[in-house]
Amino acid sequence: MSAIKEYQLFIDGKWVTSASGETIDIVNPTTEEIVARVQNGTVEEANQALEAAERAQKKWKKIPARTRAELLYKLADEIKANAEYLAELLVKEQGKILKVAKGEVAVTASFIEYACEGARRIEGDIVPSDNPNEQIWIQKIPRGVVVAITAWNFPLALAGRKLGPALVAGNTIVIKPTSETPLATLELGYLAQKVGIPDGVINILTGPGRAMGNALVENPITKMVTMTGSTPVGQQIARNAAENLTHVQLELGGKAPFIVFADADIDAAVDAALHSRFDNCGQVCTCNERMYVHEGIYDAFMEKFIAKTKAIRVGDPMLEDTDMGPKVNASELKHMEHLVAVSLKEGATLATGGKRPEGNGFEKGYWFEPTVLTNVTQSMTIVHEESFGPILPVLKFKTFDEVIGYANDCEYGLAAMVFTNDMNIIMKCNDELEYGEIYVNRGHGEQHQGFHNGYKLSGSGGEDGKYGFEQYMEKKTFYIRHKA
Repeated sequence: MSAIKEYQLFIDGKWVTSASGETIDIVNPTTEEIVARVQNGTVEEANQALEAAERAQKKWKKIPARTRAELLYKLADEIKANAEYLAELLVKEQGKILKVAKGEVAVTASFIEYACEGARRIEGDIVPSDNPNEQIWIQKIPRGVVVAITAWNFPLALAGRKLGPALVAGNTIVIKPTSETPLATLELGYLAQKVGIPDGVINILTGPGRAMGNALVENPITKMVTMTGSTPVGQQIARNAAENLTHVQLELGGKAPFIVFADADIDAAVDAALHSRFDNCGQVCTCNERMYVHEGIYDAFMEKFIAKTKAIRVGDPMLEDTDMGPKVNASELKHMEHLVAVSLKEGATLATGGKRPEGNGFEKGYWFEPTVLTNVTQSMTIVHEESFGPILPVLKFKTFDEVIGYANDCEYGLAAMVFTNDMNIIMKCNDELEYGEIYVNRGHGEQHQGFHNGYKLSGSGGEDGKYGFEQYMEKKTFYIRHKA
């Protein structure tokens, strides 16, 4: 058995042991074995990291944006150079299959590279004044110290998504990954040291959210909090940040509807629905969480969809022929079992799956079968509660108005997917679906130049593209009067 690696906290360019003297075990969801230990950081280290970031930011913001970007390009290159190692680490800590982990490493680098491309595009405005001999200059400037709190499902990509624009804009950052999956993110500290990013510009902390997370959010040094995670945690962060009126950007829960109209390409819709539900064991915020299929094609669609669901290969995520790995932890597994039990009690029918798989290789680990529920009604719990796992309720619909009403009957508003070749339906969906991100004739998966933005309880602020980049900057206005 290989030695268990122990990680420290990365503060001000140094690796630091927590004053608590305590560590957190990181468990492999495939085997339930301990793969590493991280520090159980305290409020003291949270304050140290923020103070280091504040000191560093005073110098970092004065470096030309293009020079900052050149350093971050080097960081992206190091991420790509260590792709194999980082991908295997992601598999061990989170349970995603290896090809998805490799994709996550690649997208982490490309998030940073995309942000670097914006270094020469930090543009302000000059607008006319009402007064003679005067101009109004509006300049975009960095906010200061950014706290990034990331989720466990794509920990490295989420760190890159926030780190890139924050640093290119001239901020410094304190990253707090979740205690479930912090390992690949901590490795960024080593890579930052290697490429020469100045001390204090990137800090990475591990520890309990209630103590360390609150300390990071509530400290007046923090000028922005960017968080990806659950809605209840996001709401608490917003409350904690309110005292200092700290800018908050939140990407939270989702319950994406997947709507298949009668004229849809059934084969394309089946394939998209499949990967949009079961990718990463359903642990994606934009996943197909509830599917609505027109009654005219329901039987033909479901025959193909159920067959392909049953063919999904669940198993060791390191093997090339595996399609789906385990859930991230025991608590998430129990949630899956609970949702299925409640759905059956409320009258749903189990079309396939619904339990832990049997046989060799499944004695340890947090496994759950790809699961499809039919005879579901709109009022059932599974239609409204985010599952964040491989469970899909399927409902029939008759009319456009009916399905739009169903889709919008939700406290979340992150993503929706629509399959139709009727441009009139597409335009009506654009007008009436209450979602920040709508995919037409394809499954989920945003791009860097888009805008990843949720409505309702799915968050506020948004990420990616030029609109996401602007979240990391303040505006300063100068009224310049000159002699005639």
